[in-house]
Amino acid sequence: MGGRDTELVLLDENGIRCDGRKVDEPRRIMIKAGGLKNADGSAYIEFGDNKILVGVFGPRDVHPKHMSNTDTGILRVRYHMEPFSVTERKNPAPSRREIEISKVIKEALEPAIMLDKFPRTAVDVYIEVLQADGGTRCAALSAASVALADAGIPMRDMVAACAAGKAADTIILDVNNEEDQAGQADMPIGYMPSTDKITLLQLDGVLTPEEFKKCVETGIKGCKIVYELQKKALTEKYFANGDSK
Repeated sequence: MGGRDTELVLLDENGIRCDGRKVDEPRRIMIKAGGLKNADGSAYIEFGDNKILVGVFGPRDVHPKHMSNTDTGILRVRYHMEPFSVTERKNPAPSRREIEISKVIKEALEPAIMLDKFPRTAVDVYIEVLQADGGTRCAALSAASVALADAGIPMRDMVAACAAGKAADTIILDVNNEEDQAGQADMPIGYMPSTDKITLLQLDGVLTPEEFKKCVETGIKGCKIVYELQKKALTEKYFANGDSK
């Protein structure tokens, strides 16, 4: 880019985005189940240049005891960005954004987990963002679902997540960091395919009603792509070597 103000072309005349993708093409996605031997379940995801590790612990006793619920289990989520995950070193203390995303991911996961199966206990989900490149909440939510399944937590379905958005007056799939910064809208979506239920829907930007509908449809298509990779990650861990756990 150099020192001069050069405008980033988000979409060229051939419909190709700034990172070489088509408008309906996600970034490269790789998901691996397991990897942390001290966690009850874990997963690692690379979603574009995002690199995120998730560890799940539980169900386990709640401390202090008064925080427990006699009728249901509770879910606790901590989303944390490592100081080295972004270009300029981040303060290791939890930021308001990290606290907000922790809450968003928790609320997106709760409809998927059968918390009533383990009352008086807690399931803890620890999300560590090792490298960030736009769309970390969707990548983290997708990896957390795999980690929960890896831990054997009773679930109605996994939540798959992918963002859609608008850049250069065009609806696009899987918004990258440049498109997030310079684009017109960003819509993270979390979706459970087997129940056709959306558990996360946020919008940053302005869309017409028609664009909103198309953006949701585009995001769900991306979620379905992620969902197949989530299932593949679990299959590879538990069945590739004849493991029937």
